[in-house]
Amino acid sequence: MPLPMKELFDIPEGMIYLDGNSLGPLVKGVSDAVKDAVEAQWGGQLIKGWNSCGWMEQPTRVGNQVASLIGAPDGSVVMGDTLSIKVFQALAAGLALRPERRVILSDNGNFPSDLYMAEGLIDLKGQGYALKVVDPEDVIAAIDDTVAVVMLTEVDYRTGRRHDMVAITNAAQAAGAVMVWDLAHSAGAVDVDLAGSGCEFAVGCTYKYLNGGPGAPAFIYVRPDLAASVTPALSGWLGHKAPFAFDQSYTPAPDIERMRVGTPSVLQLAALERAMVVWEKTSVAEVRAASIALCDLFIAEVEARCPQLTLISPRVGAERGSQVSFAFEHGYPAMQALIDRNVIGDFRAPNVMRFGFTPLFIGREDVIAAVDVLETVLKDRLWDAPHYKTKSRVT
Repeated sequence: MPLPMKELFDIPEGMIYLDGNSLGPLVKGVSDAVKDAVEAQWGGQLIKGWNSCGWMEQPTRVGNQVASLIGAPDGSVVMGDTLSIKVFQALAAGLALRPERRVILSDNGNFPSDLYMAEGLIDLKGQGYALKVVDPEDVIAAIDDTVAVVMLTEVDYRTGRRHDMVAITNAAQAAGAVMVWDLAHSAGAVDVDLAGSGCEFAVGCTYKYLNGGPGAPAFIYVRPDLAASVTPALSGWLGHKAPFAFDQSYTPAPDIERMRVGTPSVLQLAALERAMVVWEKTSVAEVRAASIALCDLFIAEVEARCPQLTLISPRVGAERGSQVSFAFEHGYPAMQALIDRNVIGDFRAPNVMRFGFTPLFIGREDVIAAVDVLETVLKDRLWDAPHYKTKSRVT
């Protein structure tokens, strides 16, 4: 099926949705799948649903679907909890693999929650552990024999700058460090080859390019040769070797299931599992090629027609994810004016107007139409209205 595949999505009429990098739209059929999970499964089966409806297997079943999009083999990805929880698990497991080292290395383009989780873990462990944060360009040079874990988000959430996964993973492992990748802005957007990279761990969310809905569960990948030996850190009962033996002491499952923590979010997983059917009709490679073309077009149009904005994303397509960001002194009110006119992007402090391009439902005509509106907002100073300058809780 050629891209875009707008007929697969429920997007309000007349809306140009350039925020799939923050929250993907509703895939048609998801409402029915959730309704079935609520009424026929939960309502009709009640507690029997754990067995009769396959609820207990959801995290690994859906994990295999995600694995197919990130270059990971079956049985190496499991779903559950939030991305922050999975970051904590991966970091803790990585530190346990290098007990003689004390440094977690990251960069200042990483999503703040990842850094917060690292800080919290360090506070819990004490013993001289430290978080070292450098500029993205300086990561490889900063990897030395003090570094236990290198933790990076592959695609910068503000600028879209993309790290070289293979080069950095190779550098980390050559120095004896463990590699953890956050794929929040990668899964379903760019070509990822976890198996080929050789990294030890990866984590990510599913409510962006995978369209799992607000609060959709996160995933964690563990390299298969480590899955039976890594320390889960958060030793929840569903990560136990035999949860329903109700042992008083924890024995981890012998595979990726040891990275499960609590009861799976059945309704959220039902939504995500149904949303993933769009990937039966296309591939990440097709989406990636179309994304680069759309982003290139947007950059060219904005720079030709909106000189007030300054590009802060990489100009070369291979060096960025599936978003384009421009800096503008009045970025927040300008984005609110755009949203008011049905062109949906978002704002990131201090001055970043961020636009995501998901070729599953965005085409060239949408790009041109969006820039038409943006040009009018800027040229006529439509953003300079008091009600656009009051910041909402979510920007």
